[in-house]
Amino acid sequence: MTQVSAQTETTSPKFEIKVITSVESIVPNGLGRSRIISYEEDRNYKEFTSEQTEDDNTRNKSKRGDIRVKDFEETKLLNFYNIGGIRFQNIAANDAVISSKLTAMLAEGWDLAFVSSAVESDAGKDDGKGIFITRYIFKRAL
Repeated sequence: MTQVSAQTETTSPKFEIKVITSVESIVPNGLGRSRIISYEEDRNYKEFTSEQTEDDNTRNKSKRGDIRVKDFEETKLLNFYNIGGIRFQNIAANDAVISSKLTAMLAEGWDLAFVSSAVESDAGKDDGKGIFITRYIFKRAL
């Protein structure tokens, strides 16, 4: 979990932030992969950050292998499509699994602060790729 300080006039409580991501495939014929992903390994963004200035525009030399997280929780979801087309039962099943994960997070004392969604959909007959991604951003006081 990443810790952030929130400043107020009288106190400075500390919070931790946790991001949970759901990726749901919108690839035709059920060929994609859909998951809920939750990291189990902390990272400090400062270790992978460089500042660019007019005098020093040295490229950021962070190594991908150092950024990569190997300890994470992966929950299987169903794809939006199967061989017959869009599968509404799969969407309902994903809603139930995602709701279960969110409920567990709330029970652990997390507050859902923000939700952000995006889609990359099929761009024509030769594309055949697409995902629906949602990030659930939680916070809780330390």
